[in-house]
Amino acid sequence: MKLRKIMVIGAGQMGAGIAQVCAQAGFDLVLYDINKLNLEKGLDTIEKNLARQVKKNRMSEDKKEETIKKIKGSTSVDEAAGADLIIEAVIENMNVKRDVFARLDELAPDHTIFASNTSSLPITEIAAATDRPEKVIGMHFMNPVPVMKLVEIIRGLATSDDVYKKMEDLIKMLGKVPVEVNDFPGFVSNRILMPMINEAIYTLYEGIATKEAIDEVMKLGMHHPMGPIQLADFIGLDTCLSVMEILHEGFGDDKYRPCPLLRKYVKAGWVGKKAGRGFYTYG
Repeated sequence: MKLRKIMVIGAGQMGAGIAQVCAQAGFDLVLYDINKLNLEKGLDTIEKNLARQVKKNRMSEDKKEETIKKIKGSTSVDEAAGADLIIEAVIENMNVKRDVFARLDELAPDHTIFASNTSSLPITEIAAATDRPEKVIGMHFMNPVPVMKLVEIIRGLATSDDVYKKMEDLIKMLGKVPVEVNDFPGFVSNRILMPMINEAIYTLYEGIATKEAIDEVMKLGMHHPMGPIQLADFIGLDTCLSVMEILHEGFGDDKYRPCPLLRKYVKAGWVGKKAGRGFYTYG
């Protein structure tokens, strides 16, 4: 079965980025979001990203227009009936993801492959919400999707070799690098990254240094392009907290316990750049 039409579920930062790179690779694509305003924002983000590439002479105007024409925005989940591949990029919550996959399982043709962009949740458990666990796989793109090369690819317990090979080939077609990791909480990227961010927040919480000093140490001393506290703001403090909770629950080890200051900021609604305020303030 050749992949012709792709559907992306969720028009947030990750979903819009995934839609963009798939359309740039020549796939017909439906970008779905239950919320019309979120959908419009996602489509606008894609257009701005492409316009930026044209301005930097990294893309022609014709290629930009061709890419935009490949993307259809929709608030109807019934579009799943025409998709060969559905990539889910909704909130990092197991119950929400299982509900989405169960609904898609009813609507999509038998041949349709389901991929989750989860950054930390077990693929096997997500797949169990469907009657096609052999066709469910994890494809964890990095943020920002159009720029970052890595895609973690994760088999569930039942994922078939054929589905794995198709997704590996697709990731290469998108100009990305697939790296296979096993189905454990946080996979590799977030199992290493999020505890580092959490420890940076503990360092701030305990008064060891200011947020600016912590970020400077990691940028200048460890050659990180962005300090961990600023990075947390860009990822979203709510997402950081969610991943830490998944790691804490999944491994039962207190080294993954979320910092109380992280919880406090999330409860205050100060979840980072997308909210205009996190550990830093954004205009």
